[in-house]
Amino acid sequence: MTNKQIGKQGEELAKNFLIKNGYEILETNYRYSRMAEIDIIASKKDILHFVEVKTRQSKNFGTPIEAINQSKLNNIYTCAKFYLKNSKKHYKKIQIDAIGIVLNRNQKIKIDFIENIELN
Repeated sequence: MTNKQIGKQGEELAKNFLIKNGYEILETNYRYSRMAEIDIIASKKDILHFVEVKTRQSKNFGTPIEAINQSKLNNIYTCAKFYLKNSKKHYKKIQIDAIGIVLNRNQKIKIDFIENIELN
């Protein structure tokens, strides 16, 4: 399986996880520019969530969440500002969240969900 296929599978698992936990999926793969993309935009209880999804087949090189660096968060923030500027709906609160998924070869799936990641 290619990295792109692994990423797509992870995003699908993340969407299902969010839906199962009461989120409404508004957008997937929302793009502001070549460098700025948000994997999932969802809402729950008047909060708008910009969700970054990272998927790995193992933790050999660290957890998926550890792969989200400050530069990536800055790109998400830039894209989120663009989305909000063009959105007709207003939300009481917005936040950036992360979902890390590990897909083991024995088909065990581990999902970590971290809410409200802050920019430094």
